[in-house]
Amino acid sequence: MRIALFTGNYNYVREGANQALNRLVAWLEEHGHQVRVYSPVTDRPAFAPAGTLVPVPSIPLPVRSEFRFALGLPRRIRQDVEAFAPDLVHVATPDLLGLRAQSLARRLGVPVLASYHTRFESYLGHYGLGWARFALMAHLRRFYRRSDLVLAPNRASAGEIRALRGDDRVKIWGRGVDRALFSPERRDLAWRRSQGWADKDIVILFFGRLVLEKGVDVFVETLRRLSSSGIHVRALVVGAGPAVERFAPLPGATLAGHLDGPELARAVASADILLAPSLTETFGNVMLEAMASGLAIVSADVPSARNLIAPGSSGLLVPPDPASYAKAITALVRDTMKRQRIGEAARAASAAFSWDEASRSVEEAYEGLVSAGGRTERV
Repeated sequence: MRIALFTGNYNYVREGANQALNRLVAWLEEHGHQVRVYSPVTDRPAFAPAGTLVPVPSIPLPVRSEFRFALGLPRRIRQDVEAFAPDLVHVATPDLLGLRAQSLARRLGVPVLASYHTRFESYLGHYGLGWARFALMAHLRRFYRRSDLVLAPNRASAGEIRALRGDDRVKIWGRGVDRALFSPERRDLAWRRSQGWADKDIVILFFGRLVLEKGVDVFVETLRRLSSSGIHVRALVVGAGPAVERFAPLPGATLAGHLDGPELARAVASADILLAPSLTETFGNVMLEAMASGLAIVSADVPSARNLIAPGSSGLLVPPDPASYAKAITALVRDTMKRQRIGEAARAASAAFSWDEASRSVEEAYEGLVSAGGRTERV
């Protein structure tokens, strides 16, 4: 098959969504398919792209300048798509580029598949844009209904899309984890000591993009509560982003910045507990990587976390507030055996998530749409 993939961010800022897309494209091309990707680009991308990347015109977003807004499909891009003659169009972002790609697919007479990666409506309150929620939800409803099929990362998000669309044209595209890379064996006492930590110190990990919607303020407040109650822990922050200064109130916090490959796996495995306070995840890739690394997880009790964690066994799901997080972490700090049991169960649970199986499910969805032909356009 020939697939034209349109996304607002393919490789210029590292995120869970574009990591999944790049893994998918690499797998598809290894299995004989051709993928042409259309996305904004920058002079300093976060990583090399899989497949063939075609830059589209874009400008920086006004609120989050590290991201770019694609300015639709100019003639030269439309001509490139037409010359490629795709069997299917895959849209990954509900932006202007995605809308124009849907319209072009309709004109070319090929099916459209959308993948659901981000709960954009949950971001608004963090940036004083709550007033825009109604308009955004109307836009998302129209966007996903204009696609012949939507791929969602788990059952909870699939239910959200079914409600938004009003039908069952939704399938699951799960995620995977590299359990050879993310492993308890990557834990490195020498690296821990180099950070100024004692061997007995309990290290609490924040892992992900350093942005408000990931719960950075809640993480900081939780650790401040622990300190004020006499619970000694150390903070490890792995990731980069505009909210890095929010960690300043945590004296002695290790800000590792952006890491990749074995360095990332070493840092994650060298922590003891992952605190996952984000309420905006659709899947939770970093949580799965921490699970594979054998960490005990304390997470907000949200649908994405319930998809990964068996409460009380492979992690702790608690109400999303600093007091609840602090209480759960205190219990794990005081009970070494419980912390180890949860970490071992988390590692075992991560085995259920395979990148090959996830990519194969997308291939099957593509084949079903291409074989069926026709469109079910709705607005």
